[in-house]
Amino acid sequence: MHHPVVLVTGAAGGIGAACVTAFAAAGWDIVGVDRAFTHTAPQKNSSSMLFCAGDVTQPSDWQRWLDETYSHYGRLDAVINNAGISGPICDFLDYPDDAFDAVMAVNARGVFLGTKYGAARMIAAGTTGAIVNISSNAGLTGSPRIVGYSASKHAVIGITKSAAKAFATRNVRVNVICPAPTDTAMVRSLEQYSSPAQVHSALTAGTPMARYGDPAEIAAAALFLSSAAASFITGAVLPVDGGSVA
Repeated sequence: MHHPVVLVTGAAGGIGAACVTAFAAAGWDIVGVDRAFTHTAPQKNSSSMLFCAGDVTQPSDWQRWLDETYSHYGRLDAVINNAGISGPICDFLDYPDDAFDAVMAVNARGVFLGTKYGAARMIAAGTTGAIVNISSNAGLTGSPRIVGYSASKHAVIGITKSAAKAFATRNVRVNVICPAPTDTAMVRSLEQYSSPAQVHSALTAGTPMARYGDPAEIAAAALFLSSAAASFITGAVLPVDGGSVA
């Protein structure tokens, strides 16, 4: 009995690490990738987990990760394109041009590459697969002080919908999750801009449940969308946001 295999980007922390935990608990084998992993050679910390270093913006890294996945496990069943950066917070007119490019490279190009190369391998193998991209509720409405982040997260939704239609008859489903602010290091790093209490209040002001999401709550949705229980769901935009867009 072969276990299903998932590749998770941004696996070193936050939602990515929560996905590793959730999928492992459900019996999946894991390939975790993150530029925070310092080793270049793949590291197996158990028979069911493989961790690789690299950069989601580089096609050569994607090819290497996928080669490692098929070499170690012989299959790939899901890709979770989670890696992302927030970029600066500032007035639109002050937003640095190079910061826009940097945020788009990781958040949009990285998701495009993961969707493209992940789907290509699954299609070539003739297997059924799922891709889950992580956007944000900033991908659904304007966010004037984080224009690069908001633009990139809108792009993730466009990539997802286009891919869902492209692969609908090729047995690869593509869906996107839009979390509200979630209790991760990236969100906590925003607290440097004022007091933690003020930032928490500002970030949860639009959330009827009046709290941050838990990374495990986002991971649970990713696991569902990757599973056979979601076999007729593709191109869906799933808010996991405590009612923010209700």
